[in-house]
Amino acid sequence: MTTLDTGFDSPQHQAALTELYDDFAAVGMTPLWRTREGLMPFSPEPRAVPHLWRWAELHPLAARSADLVPVGRGGERRAIGLGNPGLPGDPYATPTLWAAIQYLAPRENAPEHRHTQSAFRFVLEGDGVWTVVDGDPVAMRRGDLLLTPGWRFHGHQNVSDTPMAWLDGLDIPFVATTDQGFFEFGPEVVRDSSTPERSRNERLWGSAGVTPESAAAAQPASPLMAYRWANTDAALTAQLELEQEGHPGVLGPGHAAVRFSNPTTGGDALTTMRMGMHRLRAGARTRPVRTTASSVWQVFDGTGTVTLSGTDFTLAHGDVFVVPSWTETTLHTDTGLDLFTFSDAPIIERLSLLRTETGAAR
Repeated sequence: MTTLDTGFDSPQHQAALTELYDDFAAVGMTPLWRTREGLMPFSPEPRAVPHLWRWAELHPLAARSADLVPVGRGGERRAIGLGNPGLPGDPYATPTLWAAIQYLAPRENAPEHRHTQSAFRFVLEGDGVWTVVDGDPVAMRRGDLLLTPGWRFHGHQNVSDTPMAWLDGLDIPFVATTDQGFFEFGPEVVRDSSTPERSRNERLWGSAGVTPESAAAAQPASPLMAYRWANTDAALTAQLELEQEGHPGVLGPGHAAVRFSNPTTGGDALTTMRMGMHRLRAGARTRPVRTTASSVWQVFDGTGTVTLSGTDFTLAHGDVFVVPSWTETTLHTDTGLDLFTFSDAPIIERLSLLRTETGAAR
């Protein structure tokens, strides 16, 4: 029987087609002509949605968990993931990024472990904690970015009498989706409990513009584990000063931005995540932009507004928001605004899938 014999809409043809589809399903086949729009949309249709978490709500809840949940072997960390409402059942900010608030109480020690997932910590406020990466103690202080590339043993110790909380970022969803996850326990306590002002990796790699000849070969992830706020602040300040003097350097009017890089390659500091810092001077408004990379942002200082696909969210100290793929984004501030951000752009770039569009100024 053919379509020419009976006509496509005839009962005989439709019955045969239904039987064919049932037989497809029985052996695990799916015809593209019935699923093309879902598999290959005209533009990205992310399940993740724009969302904002208030620091004023996050921090007290993390503090409450310290009264009830100890840090120790098994659970490993008092880290609370921020789940995107569009990804129910998964504690993920986006399909590739995991963001969490980690809280360490006074005199606590988080045991060492390692995993294939890459990680960083961004410190919103406080000090007194050292993260120990492959036996090298690295101080964590306000505004610092601390790295833990994949498969490095790491633990944390709080040597102070005050608690400390920070933003964790990992590529957990990406590693899980691609079935690349490995995990291994390390020592019960950090292997070096000293608290140096500068870690060994900073002493070797922390001088701008110079590379140690003893380790000059390219490395996939940055060998520098600490990017200090004083240097980040100075770089952002200099960009805005150059703009005032009429010289190039800013990303847009009143908008300074830096990217944290690997000193051995000049590329991203971590292989799967791009991290950066943005500063908007008072009165600045960014042009609308959308990109196929997804990102998470945290307000470090100041106040402002972010507009995500036409919805305005007010921003205050510590607030965290997520920008899914192909979400039009605009930032505005009347007072000045500093923001930390991380994204999956290195992955998307290496797959030759990254696309970015910038709209006209408003």
